[in-house]
Amino acid sequence: MNEILNTFMLVYAALFPIVNPVGSMPIFLNLTRDCNDADRQVLARRVAVNSFCLLLGAMIVGSYVLEFFGITLSVVRIAGGLVVTAFGWKLLDSGMAKNEGDGKLVGLKDDFYPLTMPLTVGPGSISVAIALGSRRPLSMNEASHFALLSGTAVISLAAIAVTIYLCYRYAKRIIAWLGPHGTDVLVRLSAFILLCIGIEILWTGVRELLHLAP
Repeated sequence: MNEILNTFMLVYAALFPIVNPVGSMPIFLNLTRDCNDADRQVLARRVAVNSFCLLLGAMIVGSYVLEFFGITLSVVRIAGGLVVTAFGWKLLDSGMAKNEGDGKLVGLKDDFYPLTMPLTVGPGSISVAIALGSRRPLSMNEASHFALLSGTAVISLAAIAVTIYLCYRYAKRIIAWLGPHGTDVLVRLSAFILLCIGIEILWTGVRELLHLAP
């Protein structure tokens, strides 16, 4: 029982600071500021489901996919770091992401980009999920135990998804007391932090490649 609880806490504690739905709330609210509460609730649910599926897929088959294509986690971090950096700079530069001509927010039409990825689930959380799922059973007895712990890990991912939904669903209420100007400041600050995270992920991948280089 203790091992199951430890597995749950390990997966949740490893992913929560990187997913960071609390820090992403102002950006989510900013990207959906033209949505009503019903639309924002639908988007929050879709983003939570998308995030769960993405993290689960990375945990289950991520390492196999990387092996099949001969891709290392370092390269994933570099590519993902570039995506997060570009997205963070776009938010920092404009504060909003709109489609040309129609004035509607990208998030209203597409709940995957940028709301799910890279805002909520980025390369950092994907690489952590791949690392958590990279251990494979070596025997039948270990396989049975591994299956139990894997089920616990899935429950942890579901808990992450519920946290994402609650943070995004009630983002407007949570940060309402900041007011519009305070929200704009918090959005810019969150965008700058996202930019820094992207550069850090990129630099981590570069350092790993330099360390592996002959």
